[in-house]
Amino acid sequence: MSASAEQKMQFLFALRSKGVTDTRTLNAMETIDRGPFVRDGLFSNRAYEDMPLPIACGQTISQPSVVGLMTQALDVQPRDKVLEVGTGSGYQAAILSHLARRVYTVERHRRLIREAQAQFDRLGLTNVTAIMADGSHGLPDQAPFDRILVTAAAEDAPGPLLAQLREGGIMVLPVGQSDAVQSLIKVTRQADGFDYEELRAVRFVPLVEGLGQD
Repeated sequence: MSASAEQKMQFLFALRSKGVTDTRTLNAMETIDRGPFVRDGLFSNRAYEDMPLPIACGQTISQPSVVGLMTQALDVQPRDKVLEVGTGSGYQAAILSHLARRVYTVERHRRLIREAQAQFDRLGLTNVTAIMADGSHGLPDQAPFDRILVTAAAEDAPGPLLAQLREGGIMVLPVGQSDAVQSLIKVTRQADGFDYEELRAVRFVPLVEGLGQD
Protein backbone atom coordinates (compact mmCIF):
# COMPACT_ATOMS: atom_id res chain seq x y z
CA MET A 1 0.00 0.00 0.00
CA SER A 2 1.30 3.48 -0.90
CA ALA A 3 -0.12 6.88 -0.11
CA SER A 4 -2.55 8.65 -2.42
CA ALA A 5 -2.01 12.35 -3.10
CA GLU A 6 -4.80 13.20 -0.66
CA GLN A 7 -3.38 10.92 2.06
CA LYS A 8 0.07 12.45 1.59
CA MET A 9 -1.35 15.96 1.89
CA GLN A 10 -3.27 15.08 5.07
CA PHE A 11 -0.21 13.28 6.45
CA LEU A 12 2.01 16.36 5.99
CA PHE A 13 -0.69 18.66 7.36
CA ALA A 14 -0.90 16.52 10.51
CA LEU A 15 2.88 16.72 10.94
CA ARG A 16 2.90 20.51 10.64
CA SER A 17 -0.03 20.87 13.04
CA LYS A 18 1.94 18.91 15.68
CA GLY A 19 4.97 21.19 15.36
CA VAL A 20 7.09 19.53 12.66
CA THR A 21 8.12 22.61 10.69
CA ASP A 22 11.69 21.87 9.53
CA THR A 23 11.66 21.75 5.73
CA ARG A 24 14.32 19.02 5.38
CA THR A 25 12.51 16.79 7.87
CA LEU A 26 9.17 17.28 6.09
CA ASN A 27 10.75 16.58 2.70
CA ALA A 28 12.31 13.35 3.98
CA MET A 29 9.00 12.24 5.49
CA GLU A 30 7.21 13.04 2.25
CA THR A 31 9.77 10.99 0.31
CA ILE A 32 9.65 7.91 2.59
CA ASP A 33 6.22 6.29 2.36
CA ARG A 34 5.19 4.90 5.76
CA GLY A 35 2.80 2.37 4.22
CA PRO A 36 5.29 -0.40 3.32
CA PHE A 37 6.80 -0.22 6.82
CA VAL A 38 3.43 -1.15 8.37
CA ARG A 39 3.53 -4.82 7.47
CA ASP A 40 0.63 -6.11 9.59
CA GLY A 41 -2.36 -6.40 7.27
CA LEU A 42 -4.74 -5.58 10.14
CA PHE A 43 -3.29 -2.09 10.41
CA SER A 44 -2.09 -1.30 6.88
CA ASN A 45 -5.16 0.87 6.24
CA ARG A 46 -4.08 3.09 9.17
CA ALA A 47 -0.51 3.65 7.97
CA TYR A 48 -1.10 7.33 7.23
CA GLU A 49 -2.81 8.20 10.50
CA ASP A 50 -0.82 9.91 13.25
CA MET A 51 -0.74 6.95 15.59
CA PRO A 52 1.74 4.28 16.72
CA LEU A 53 1.06 0.82 15.31
CA PRO A 54 2.20 -2.66 16.37
CA ILE A 55 4.90 -4.48 14.41
CA ALA A 56 6.54 -7.88 14.90
CA CYS A 57 8.43 -8.95 18.05
CA GLY A 58 6.14 -6.99 20.36
CA GLN A 59 7.49 -3.65 19.10
CA THR A 60 5.81 -0.59 17.58
CA ILE A 61 6.29 1.84 14.72
CA SER A 62 6.15 5.30 16.31
CA GLN A 63 3.46 7.79 15.38
CA PRO A 64 4.64 10.01 12.52
CA SER A 65 4.48 13.27 14.47
CA VAL A 66 6.83 11.84 17.12
CA VAL A 67 9.19 10.57 14.40
CA GLY A 68 9.11 14.05 12.88
CA LEU A 69 9.70 15.88 16.16
CA MET A 70 12.58 13.57 17.11
CA THR A 71 14.16 13.97 13.67
CA GLN A 72 13.73 17.73 13.80
CA ALA A 73 15.31 17.92 17.28
CA LEU A 74 18.25 15.81 16.11
CA ASP A 75 19.12 18.53 13.56
CA VAL A 76 20.95 16.13 11.22
CA GLN A 77 23.43 17.75 8.83
CA PRO A 78 24.38 16.36 5.39
CA ARG A 79 27.87 15.24 6.49
CA ASP A 80 26.74 13.62 9.76
CA LYS A 81 27.27 10.03 10.82
CA VAL A 82 24.20 8.91 12.76
CA LEU A 83 23.56 6.00 15.13
CA GLU A 84 19.98 4.84 15.63
CA VAL A 85 19.30 2.49 18.53
CA GLY A 86 16.17 0.41 17.85
CA THR A 87 15.66 -0.21 14.13
CA GLY A 88 12.10 -1.49 14.55
CA SER A 89 10.35 -1.30 11.18
CA GLY A 90 13.21 0.67 9.63
CA TYR A 91 11.00 3.72 8.99
CA GLN A 92 13.00 6.15 11.13
CA ALA A 93 16.35 4.98 9.70
CA ALA A 94 15.01 5.43 6.16
CA ILE A 95 14.08 9.04 6.95
CA LEU A 96 17.50 9.67 8.54
CA SER A 97 19.17 8.26 5.40
CA HIS A 98 17.83 11.23 3.43
CA LEU A 99 19.36 13.70 5.87
CA ALA A 100 22.73 12.19 6.84
CA ARG A 101 25.86 10.97 5.11
CA ARG A 102 25.76 7.60 6.91
CA VAL A 103 23.27 5.84 9.20
CA TYR A 104 24.05 2.89 11.43
CA THR A 105 20.98 1.29 12.96
CA VAL A 106 21.07 -1.46 15.59
CA GLU A 107 18.29 -3.81 16.65
CA ARG A 108 18.16 -6.75 19.07
CA HIS A 109 15.57 -8.75 17.08
CA ARG A 110 16.87 -10.65 14.04
CA ARG A 111 13.49 -10.69 12.29
CA LEU A 112 13.17 -6.90 12.48
CA ILE A 113 16.68 -6.39 11.10
CA ARG A 114 15.93 -8.77 8.21
CA GLU A 115 12.63 -7.08 7.33
CA ALA A 116 14.04 -3.56 7.67
CA GLN A 117 17.01 -4.45 5.46
CA ALA A 118 14.58 -5.67 2.80
CA GLN A 119 12.89 -2.26 2.86
CA PHE A 120 16.24 -0.43 2.63
CA ASP A 121 17.18 -2.60 -0.37
CA ARG A 122 13.80 -1.96 -2.01
CA LEU A 123 14.30 1.79 -1.62
CA GLY A 124 17.93 1.67 -2.75
CA LEU A 125 19.21 3.18 0.51
CA THR A 126 22.91 2.38 0.27
CA ASN A 127 23.98 4.65 3.15
CA VAL A 128 22.17 2.64 5.87
CA THR A 129 23.89 -0.22 7.70
CA ALA A 130 21.59 -2.42 9.82
CA ILE A 131 23.25 -4.50 12.55
CA MET A 132 21.88 -6.99 15.06
CA ALA A 133 23.37 -5.88 18.37
CA ASP A 134 22.57 -4.81 21.93
CA GLY A 135 21.77 -1.17 21.34
CA SER A 136 22.32 -0.18 24.97
CA HIS A 137 26.06 -0.56 24.28
CA GLY A 138 25.91 1.51 21.10
CA LEU A 139 28.38 0.71 18.34
CA PRO A 140 31.87 1.43 19.68
CA ASP A 141 33.61 0.26 16.49
CA GLN A 142 32.03 3.12 14.53
CA ALA A 143 32.14 5.82 17.24
CA PRO A 144 32.17 8.73 17.62
CA PHE A 145 28.83 9.76 16.12
CA ASP A 146 27.62 13.24 15.21
CA ARG A 147 24.05 12.31 16.10
CA ILE A 148 22.45 9.48 18.12
CA LEU A 149 18.73 8.70 18.14
CA VAL A 150 17.26 6.19 20.60
CA THR A 151 13.76 4.84 19.95
CA ALA A 152 13.29 2.98 23.24
CA ALA A 153 13.14 4.39 26.76
CA ALA A 154 15.89 4.01 29.34
CA GLU A 155 15.70 5.35 32.91
CA ASP A 156 18.59 7.68 32.09
CA ALA A 157 20.72 8.42 29.04
CA PRO A 158 22.96 5.30 28.76
CA GLY A 159 26.62 6.00 29.59
CA PRO A 160 28.01 4.02 26.61
CA LEU A 161 25.90 6.11 24.21
CA LEU A 162 26.93 9.40 25.80
CA ALA A 163 30.57 8.29 25.48
CA GLN A 164 30.09 7.64 21.74
CA LEU A 165 28.73 11.13 21.03
CA ARG A 166 31.16 13.52 19.38
CA GLU A 167 31.81 16.90 21.01
CA GLY A 168 29.15 19.22 19.62
CA GLY A 169 27.00 16.17 18.85
CA ILE A 170 23.34 15.71 19.71
CA MET A 171 21.44 12.72 21.10
CA VAL A 172 17.63 12.56 21.25
CA LEU A 173 15.98 9.87 23.36
CA PRO A 174 13.05 9.09 25.64
CA VAL A 175 13.88 8.63 29.33
CA GLY A 176 11.76 7.43 32.23
CA GLN A 177 10.17 4.33 33.68
CA SER A 178 8.53 2.15 31.03
CA ASP A 179 5.20 2.07 32.91
CA ALA A 180 5.06 5.81 33.67
CA VAL A 181 5.27 9.08 31.79
CA GLN A 182 8.47 9.40 29.83
CA SER A 183 10.16 12.56 28.61
CA LEU A 184 11.79 13.09 25.24
CA ILE A 185 15.12 14.79 25.89
CA LYS A 186 17.82 16.36 23.75
CA VAL A 187 21.41 15.95 24.96
CA THR A 188 24.18 18.11 23.50
CA ARG A 189 27.79 17.23 24.23
CA GLN A 190 29.91 20.25 25.14
CA ALA A 191 33.63 20.44 25.84
CA ASP A 192 32.93 20.48 29.59
CA GLY A 193 29.98 18.06 29.82
CA PHE A 194 26.44 17.55 28.60
CA ASP A 195 23.48 19.93 28.25
CA TYR A 196 20.02 18.42 28.70
CA GLU A 197 16.80 19.85 27.29
CA GLU A 198 13.37 18.35 27.95
CA LEU A 199 11.18 18.43 24.83
CA ARG A 200 7.84 16.75 25.55
CA ALA A 201 6.08 13.80 27.17
CA VAL A 202 6.16 10.55 25.15
CA ARG A 203 5.60 6.81 25.54
CA PHE A 204 8.02 4.27 24.09
CA VAL A 205 8.79 0.60 24.59
CA PRO A 206 11.61 0.07 27.13
CA LEU A 207 15.25 -0.17 26.12
CA VAL A 208 16.17 -3.81 26.86
CA GLU A 209 19.69 -5.15 27.20
CA GLY A 210 20.78 -8.31 25.38
CA LEU A 211 19.60 -9.85 22.11
CA GLY A 212 16.09 -11.00 21.32
CA GLN A 213 15.15 -14.61 20.65
CA ASP A 214 13.48 -13.89 17.29
